[in-house]
Amino acid sequence: MKNWAGNLEYSSAEIQRPTSVNQLRELVAKAPKVKALGSRHSFNKVADTDGTHILLDALPQEVVLNKEKSTVKVSGGISYGALCRAVEEHGYAIHNLASLPHISVAGAIQTGTHGSGVNNPSLAGAVVGIDLVRANGEQVTLTAADDDEFLASVVGIGALGIVTGLELAVRPSFQMRQRVLTGLPWDRALANFQDIASSAYSVSFFTDYTGDAIPQVWLKALDSEPALPDLFGATPATTALHPLPDMSAENCTEQLDIAGKWLDRLPHFRHEFTPSNGEELQSEFLLPLHHAPAALQAVRGLAEKLAPLLFISEVRTIAADEYWLSPFYRQQSVALHFTWKPLQTEVEAILPELEEALRPFGARPHWGKLFTPGQYDFGALYPRFEDFRALVQTNDPAGKFRNGLLDSVLGVAVAS
Repeated sequence: MKNWAGNLEYSSAEIQRPTSVNQLRELVAKAPKVKALGSRHSFNKVADTDGTHILLDALPQEVVLNKEKSTVKVSGGISYGALCRAVEEHGYAIHNLASLPHISVAGAIQTGTHGSGVNNPSLAGAVVGIDLVRANGEQVTLTAADDDEFLASVVGIGALGIVTGLELAVRPSFQMRQRVLTGLPWDRALANFQDIASSAYSVSFFTDYTGDAIPQVWLKALDSEPALPDLFGATPATTALHPLPDMSAENCTEQLDIAGKWLDRLPHFRHEFTPSNGEELQSEFLLPLHHAPAALQAVRGLAEKLAPLLFISEVRTIAADEYWLSPFYRQQSVALHFTWKPLQTEVEAILPELEEALRPFGARPHWGKLFTPGQYDFGALYPRFEDFRALVQTNDPAGKFRNGLLDSVLGVAVAS
């Protein structure tokens, strides 16, 4: 098997598709090495194993709404697209979505995936309960009442168990509209970054860091918010645009201030559009929001080296949370996302220089995208890192859920 992008061939010795949680528990209990796979929308080996890969797509895909609690219980393997359609049918919504609606709920949350908005937490911010199968095959349900164990497990990078279900907070359905602005001058963007990032419910900047202006700024506003502004010299687009200038906007969500349902505006791409495989690589680095202008200037200093390898870079913002290994742990953040051309050797060669440029700003890498583990002092970046390592050692002493990437982050597991 390969991942979504086709840049990684998994190392598993066998593949299993359990049709029930009990069957999954038996498989986990017996396997010396095991990992779950969802939509395979990761670009590194965070979900790899040389043992048994468990695919979650044959498990019952349940969506159970609890209107009294304003929550929805979902199977871990379900996609955000399917989840969104199900809750919208009942008049409810999720607070935010990533660019693509095709990714699995469990995989996205475990790796810290997010949308945008200075007041919007990552996708994990909606979690109020999580069902896990531990290394010994035991199934546990954790909620906020479980305190530390819950906060460690939600963004658990697959090290604390296989996620079989999640309970997510929902809100009443809402309408949104989307506007794209073009040609935002860099000097004005840097001088007014937080004002611009706060000008709508969700804001994304698209750039390759060259030139004097940011080519596109996408503003996604609640229909109840004031009219979307024209920002600091940028020009409102008069036709729908794709983030890549040479691509058709046919598969992008509706723009031009036309109001529509939240699930048809928060992603950049339509639910009915199935993304192609093997056409891109991705990296992403998350750092405190107040460092955004200086960090962007540092990346601009590498523009001549980066631009030939880039399709586009997207800059977004995310609210803080309390999950121990979340890239947004106790910091309101800016995310610098790099969508690379499928040139893995060249991308891996430039990453250490890019990561070094972002080091002074305390950048944390996205767990599911390309980064260089040896470039980071994770104990310094994550205040609860040693507590997380200890919890992993307690729950998985033999390293059943480990792989090369997790060992490079957490250290090699030592059986007790």
